[in-house]
Amino acid sequence: MNLPGPKPSPKVYAYQLPGNWTVLAGRTDADNEMLSLTVAGPKDWWFHVRGVPGSHVILRSREDREPDPEVLKQAAAIAAYHSKARHGGKVAVACTRARFVSKPRGAPTGTVAIKRERILKVRPGIPAAEVS
Repeated sequence: MNLPGPKPSPKVYAYQLPGNWTVLAGRTDADNEMLSLTVAGPKDWWFHVRGVPGSHVILRSREDREPDPEVLKQAAAIAAYHSKARHGGKVAVACTRARFVSKPRGAPTGTVAIKRERILKVRPGIPAAEVS
């Protein structure tokens, strides 16, 4: 039975990138799903390693500017770090706006479908200072 009231917030890893960009990475399948489908705004950027289990990662959008390619690569590196490909060399990471992420009907928790993806090839890594 679902009780009315606020939904719990997902448990996420949070990072601050240079230029005051915020990146969030889910910890579990349920957190990934909530992060991708509920927390992310349509203009946020979404990342996930191609073909390997891992966290869904969101780069929060900003009203004042678009992220440059280096910021997108840093967010993709965080997605690679929070995946089974963490110890690999360069990793292919899918990137799209969160508005192009959806859940297929009947799909397991944490499974999403994406459209208009870009592939970024990055080495797994996280920024030096983790927010939480």
